[in-house]
Amino acid sequence: MIVAVVVGWQLYAVTRDPLALGLVGLAEAIPFISFALPAGHLADRVDRRRLCLAAMLVLTGCYAMLTWLTVTGRVTHDTAWVVYVTIFVSGIARSYLQPTRTALAADLVPRELYINSITWRSSTWQFAAVAGPAAGGLILGFAGVTAAYATATVLLLGAWLALFRVAARPAAANAPGEGGVAELLAGVRFMRTQPVLLGALSLDLFSVLFAGAEALLPIFATEILHVGATGLGILRAAPAAGSVLMSVYLSHKPLQGRQGAWLLCSVALYGLCISGFGLSRSFLLSVGLLALSGMFDNVSVVLRSTLLQTLTPRHLLGRVAAVNAVFIGSSNEIGAFESGVAARLLGPITAVVAGGVVPIVVVALIAWRIPDLRKLERVA
Repeated sequence: MIVAVVVGWQLYAVTRDPLALGLVGLAEAIPFISFALPAGHLADRVDRRRLCLAAMLVLTGCYAMLTWLTVTGRVTHDTAWVVYVTIFVSGIARSYLQPTRTALAADLVPRELYINSITWRSSTWQFAAVAGPAAGGLILGFAGVTAAYATATVLLLGAWLALFRVAARPAAANAPGEGGVAELLAGVRFMRTQPVLLGALSLDLFSVLFAGAEALLPIFATEILHVGATGLGILRAAPAAGSVLMSVYLSHKPLQGRQGAWLLCSVALYGLCISGFGLSRSFLLSVGLLALSGMFDNVSVVLRSTLLQTLTPRHLLGRVAAVNAVFIGSSNEIGAFESGVAARLLGPITAVVAGGVVPIVVVALIAWRIPDLRKLERVA
């Protein structure tokens, strides 16, 4: 979260080009999509903990490289490509980390506790997502880019040491008769047999792809709301703050019925909040709308993640999580690229407002085409 704030700020500062913000997302999305399915396949065959450790070590190296590039003054308008290359490598590491970590989490928790576990895990992650952007903005404002990158490197190394303490789990046995390309694509085949799960993932895909305003927050912070680096950190933290509040609420008051309808409504309300943010000229209103978007997004995340882990056999968790990562994880980065292109062509305000309308339309289409999702009472 710290790096996401700082790298966007740094590149926009040296290029003054909205497209530079989108290219950061593209540099991470291309390797993420390319390696996600092989990564999921590997996660179902080897020790998931060791694979997570290896991916996190590469990520730590990438952040250390960003620190070194900055402290030596090598990030300029003409050398920004070096930052994109580093982000590209981090995208490869993330492609292995994300599905493996999801599958490992399911290994560690009894199936009957999935929904409560996911809620608490989401809350913990979102707490970091609150602290990260806020810390990134504050460190950036008071100590500079180098200190922010160095802090992120040290924190990720601490996360690696924490994961190192987790006990190893044996790999799940593959279904008989699988092999080669068929084994690699088993997650895709499984998803095609689960229209409710596919519909839920599609909701998040289009929401993040078109309604993600985070990539353009440096522009809103500097040129529209005029709040500087510290304000950028607050804006980046606001969605996660709302998500934390909703996570804590759901952990104590889980949704009891009509969960499919709640999923559809939460995505539509998320899009409405993003469009409202694009129209806002008040810093406080903008923060409030982003916080509300995080609250509605958390409902979607918890229900979708529970669907994935409940419906998927253990021996397919890595590969199905990889498909989910392509749907959701890569859409963050591709969405950032889409936002950058749209901001250059239409302006940042129009790009954000129009992007918020897309998930509302998608909700209507999926509610019509997949009635089983609309009528779903409980996901677990």
